[in-house]
Amino acid sequence: MSDPLAGFVGFAEALREAGLPCDAHRVRAYLEAVGEVDLADPEQLYWAGRLTLCADPDDLPRYDAAFDGWFTEKEAGPRRRDRKAAPKRARIATLAQAGQGESGAEPDELRVAASEEEILRHRDLAELSVAERAHLRELLAKLRPALPLRSSPRRRTARRGTLDPSRTLRAMLAGGGEPVRLAYRRRGTKPRRLVFLIDVSGSMGPYADALLRFAHVVARRAPGRVEVFTLGTRLTRVSRQLRLRDPEHAMLAAAAAVPDFAGGTRLGETLRAFLDRWGQRGVARRSVVTVFSDGWERGDPGLLGEQLARLRRLAHVVFWVNPHAGRAGYAPVQSGIVAALPYLDRLLAGHSVATLERLLVEIADA
Repeated sequence: MSDPLAGFVGFAEALREAGLPCDAHRVRAYLEAVGEVDLADPEQLYWAGRLTLCADPDDLPRYDAAFDGWFTEKEAGPRRRDRKAAPKRARIATLAQAGQGESGAEPDELRVAASEEEILRHRDLAELSVAERAHLRELLAKLRPALPLRSSPRRRTARRGTLDPSRTLRAMLAGGGEPVRLAYRRRGTKPRRLVFLIDVSGSMGPYADALLRFAHVVARRAPGRVEVFTLGTRLTRVSRQLRLRDPEHAMLAAAAAVPDFAGGTRLGETLRAFLDRWGQRGVARRSVVTVFSDGWERGDPGLLGEQLARLRRLAHVVFWVNPHAGRAGYAPVQSGIVAALPYLDRLLAGHSVATLERLLVEIADA
């Protein structure tokens, strides 16, 4: 028979992941408090956790949201009238049902409802409300991107590899001329440069803000190894603006630097400008280049194909992220996508936080 307290420990673990300081002492106090209350009364369960697991007034909204996600929410009693209305979540069976079944029957297994955060991760970025976009910024801030690595010409000390003559000789001199211990070395690694080319034209307007915030998270992870450009009717480098620590300041600085936001699209011309001024001189060489665009090209698609062929010869990997590629029934028929496909390593979706997380995995594996 499963432990009826396991659900309460899982609830404390969920609070810890939400940022509450639920250490072992608080969890022990919580379990002791739960043993003294009526499990059939959600009001008593609520206060048993609030008084033992919350350490600061700022913890209360997160505690309320987590509590409503784990227990069936009922009418708030007089002690809970000060609580802010929490967003509705999928219901689950109350913990009071645990152990109250028929004699000898297994207690009902607690089922964790899909939280609002998990649902938001899979929502289309273009369909989010103002409140959901505010929550989206928190989800993006939680991303932990890992940069791809490439081999470095510099050799590093290692337990295995090729023999290091100089270090082995120095060890012999220190040991009286005897080869007491052999030293080895191998080629080291260094982060590979990332290049983001983000389409900010009118057709990409619903996604542009979220994609720039995503680029800000990655740029802050490795400021010296990430370059970000916007594509529209002209090319704009926003790497310096996105290196600001505060996301809102970074977005304001980027918006001030981009003069063609929500304008037209000339992917071929802007990509040629990038290669002539930046890519050919080293930015794109052996880099992981990701183009964020829906592929609507108002210029010459043939020019776009030519420039992507140039880019493919310089870059290590070329990804194309299309927000529409994640929708059911999508077909790559846009003129820009058709011209780009022969030169891409992967065509990926980028319409949600979940697809952006998968993009980070692809980049790290590159």
